[in-house]
Formats: sequence, structure tokens, C-alpha cells
Amino acid sequence: MTPLRLLRIVGIAAAFFAAFTASQAATAARSGATIPGIHFAIAALAAFFLVGAWATEQTQGPEQNVRKDLLWGLGTGGLAIFANRLLS
Repeated sequence: MTPLRLLRIVGIAAAFFAAFTASQAATAARSGATIPGIHFAIAALAAFFLVGAWATEQTQGPEQNVRKDLLWGLGTGGLAIFANRLLS
């Protein structure tokens, strides 16, 4: 894996984490609560993204690197959201 791919994956994961966190903060400020159990839904989606990333990595060539990086980034970002919600 090249440093550019790793940087793209980390950037996508960080952007997903930041956007979700900001969205949850805005929802909590507006209505006083967020949807209960949403972190479990995010974890399930993250698992699907990671399985898709792995499958794409195994079957597609380097021309699909951007798609693979998007899937890896969304999957790892989703796991980071889930871990953050469990630890807080």
C-alpha cells in the first residue's frame, strides 16, 4: 500500500468521524437527544464497508484504488465512531 492510499484512507475515516460527530452534536443541541443505538447501526454499516473493501481489494486491479480507499475509509471511520461511543 502506497503512502498516498494510506493518507486517503485516513482522511476519509477522519472526515466521516468528524461529520458524524458534528451531526450528533447538532441533533443533541436541537432536540436534546440522539437516536438510541445508532452506534450499533454505524458498526453494522462499517462491517459491510470493510467486507466490501476486502472483496474489492481481492478482485479489482489498481484502477479501482480510489473506490477501495473509500470503502476502507468508511469502514474504519465507522469503527472509530462505534469505539468512541462505547468508550464515552
